Amino acid sequence: MKIYLDNAATTPLSIDVFQAMQPYFFENFGNPSSAHHCGREAKTAVEHSRTVISELLNTTPDHIIFTSGGTEADNTAILSAIRGNQIKLAITTPFEHHAVLNTLKTLQQNGEISLVYLKHDERGNLSLSHLDQLLAAGEKAFVSVMHGNNEVGNLNDIDEIARVCSKYSAVFHSDTVQTMGQYHYDTKRLKADFLVGSAHKFHGPKGAGFLYKSTAAPIRPFINGGSQESSQRSGTENVTGIVGLAKALELAYENRDTYQKHISDLKDRMILKLTNTIPGIQFNGNSAQKSLSLSTVLSVAVPPSLTGQSPLDYLDVHQICASGGSACNSHSAGGSHVLTALGNHPGRSTVRFSFSRYNTAEEIDYVVDRLAELFKLSPAPFEYYSVRTA
Repeated sequence: MKIYLDNAATTPLSIDVFQAMQPYFFENFGNPSSAHHCGREAKTAVEHSRTVISELLNTTPDHIIFTSGGTEADNTAILSAIRGNQIKLAITTPFEHHAVLNTLKTLQQNGEISLVYLKHDERGNLSLSHLDQLLAAGEKAFVSVMHGNNEVGNLNDIDEIARVCSKYSAVFHSDTVQTMGQYHYDTKRLKADFLVGSAHKFHGPKGAGFLYKSTAAPIRPFINGGSQESSQRSGTENVTGIVGLAKALELAYENRDTYQKHISDLKDRMILKLTNTIPGIQFNGNSAQKSLSLSTVLSVAVPPSLTGQSPLDYLDVHQICASGGSACNSHSAGGSHVLTALGNHPGRSTVRFSFSRYNTAEEIDYVVDRLAELFKLSPAPFEYYSVRTA
């Protein structure tokens, strides 16, 4: 019995998405830049996908640039905005994905920007008064704050952050990789300059993503070469990936409420059963707070097991896939920068469970029972009811 609870790292490909992609592997395999009918068929598929995504975000197709995924999209936004506008001040948080943090740190090390991190409390809640104070100083700034954290699930109020940035004419970029497909983004209302999507986070294929930019004017390209993507991102388009990306996002939007309720119920179930089963269990950041965290992510801090065995290793032996934090950090000797910034207790192990629409209540029960075995405890009798606050 294999149980996959690492959906924040990647999600399984939807059968419906795969079926939409199939013709572009074997039949309509042309290069979109070719002038003949095979190329035109591929080009039509790319532009139809761009239109689908733009309509879902309430914008127009010229605001969507296809990329290889979230990392490239983040890099494109950051480098284009900062260098294109000669910005010298960047403001971010210590909880961002490395696609954002490492790009900004490199610019800082090169002497191109000064970098400031927003203040936060012990749960990772950001100080927006600090943001206002920084921007009120008058220097043109680039602000990057993710919508939902991929390790602990904290949600940030990007509507309010966008409002503050707009007040001071700061450029606002939000890494929305973990939230795209889960939340409805109306770009006419949300005044963000850049948003990001990556297909494999919402049951699409790996290697396909997009960057939303608020301006229809061309941006400075991150990848140079040919004239693809209106000369904003060179390289032959990944037609199959783009088709899958659009189909996956379309399905996510169509069924969002149903999927969200199912996933939220699974998270409620795990929180309650873990709390009833393992004394001393704690949750990192706002992970267990319903209104303040992603329904897809639960970051659990567990006390040391009596055997000294790693919870992740124990779960893996039982064919349960989970992680300690970000998949990008799983082989890093330095551990999680997010948990470090939160002051996570070094004597505790962290397990990140992340859910999808394909998980079941039976799987949740099985996983908690296996953890209970590790801690030499018998699973407590369990009656399901919600304990999370609204």
